[in-house]
Amino acid sequence: MDVGAVLIAVAGVGGTLGGALLTQRGAERAKRRELEMTHAFEEARQHRELRRGCYAELHRHARQFATALSRHLYLMRDRAAEAEDIRALEETKDHYRDRWSEALMIAPDTVIPSAHEVNEALTRVYGQVKRLEQGNPRPDETLESAAEAQHALWALIGAMREAMRRDLGVSEELPRQVIPGRDQLEAMQRDLGDIP
Repeated sequence: MDVGAVLIAVAGVGGTLGGALLTQRGAERAKRRELEMTHAFEEARQHRELRRGCYAELHRHARQFATALSRHLYLMRDRAAEAEDIRALEETKDHYRDRWSEALMIAPDTVIPSAHEVNEALTRVYGQVKRLEQGNPRPDETLESAAEAQHALWALIGAMREAMRRDLGVSEELPRQVIPGRDQLEAMQRDLGDIP
């Protein structure tokens, strides 16, 4: 038996087995990368859906809180707030506060600044409305100044909405839009301005 032939046979078998092993390992690595990519894609999709739901709720509740403040100002212009009126405003504020707390845990740093501005403004207007309601306003607080501050909320809410939409990839930065219902808001402001 020729030793050279045996070595060639062993090398051929080893090469064939080694090639199969390398092919199998390469396929396993490719499969693992594919699974990791699929997992990362699914995780990113789930996180985007979580943010989308959070943003929709925060936006809705911020608008409802701003609207409740407007209603409360109208009510205070016409009569004293009753327990039911106060409870309705407090419930709306509490629902908004829950959504804001959730957003703080979910929203990225690109969205938080505009959402924080909305939160601060809503809190200021709410404080002003409550002081007026309780008959303990600060020297510069009137129903008219509260109505002006409440009206300014809509632009801040719009800016927050735009930041959320950009984060979700729904739109690029949008130009300032006309606020739907501006005529009604200006009418309310004029009505409240008639108060002595």
